[in-house]
Amino acid sequence: MKASLGNASAGLGLRRALLDALLEAPGGRFDFLECAPDNWIGVGGRYGEALAKLSAHHRLSCHGLSLSLGGTEPLDQTFLARTRRFLDQHQVALYSEHLSYCSDDGHLYDLMPIPFTEEAVRHVAARIRQVQDLLGRRIAVENVSYYAAPFQAMAEVDFVTTVLEEADCDLLLDVNNIYVNAINHGYDAYDFLARMPGHRIASYHIAGHYDEAEDLKVDTHGTPVKQDVWALLEAAYRLHGVHPTLLERDFNFPPLADLLAEVDRIRSLQHAARDVSPSAAHA
Repeated sequence: MKASLGNASAGLGLRRALLDALLEAPGGRFDFLECAPDNWIGVGGRYGEALAKLSAHHRLSCHGLSLSLGGTEPLDQTFLARTRRFLDQHQVALYSEHLSYCSDDGHLYDLMPIPFTEEAVRHVAARIRQVQDLLGRRIAVENVSYYAAPFQAMAEVDFVTTVLEEADCDLLLDVNNIYVNAINHGYDAYDFLARMPGHRIASYHIAGHYDEAEDLKVDTHGTPVKQDVWALLEAAYRLHGVHPTLLERDFNFPPLADLLAEVDRIRSLQHAARDVSPSAAHA
């Protein structure tokens, strides 16, 4: 396996629309790339060759889309075996999935929220443990954005932290999702952030969202990161330390230079956080 991503590292999502630009990018402009193995397993031809070139020259993380950790159908063990081979082939340092479900008698092609109940905690935690056994590695799970909440017997923050503890897995903390959910569901983003278990954070995600209304934000990954989300990322570094941070952009792609400017801003925040003394950082 390649060396870990390194805490003070800033990455960019590997999207097919960006392949040519990423292949031509000057060295050192990003620290790692992240892809969804679901979209790349078994891919050959020009795309497969491009992935092989990028993987040979850059550290790679993977963020899955279709395990359906909260689903009720049995886990797809054939797909997990193929995923394990993909992770090993590309020496992937970090693999993560969503704390959600995306299948019910077939794929739903969306990430659906899990009811916040003790029963759901036990169910999803057992599936995460099974995934870790089948992949032969710890995984991280991501807090997801949601708009219509299913049954809530416990608060979102308690559900997330309890799942992590029960499953004994890591956390991919999506800072934009915290912000979006806080606005949409009326809670304090900084309080939610402070209650996350810092010792389980493996990495952060940051992305842009769409302002549908003052009290409705949509997690699109199709715009630049908003200033309020940058401020929340800065607070995350201060509260929980610097960890690998990925800029997600899925469509409405600007020139690569614009995305790299956001990657540079991540790096600046990381360096500023690491320059603060421990006593000042926790003041």
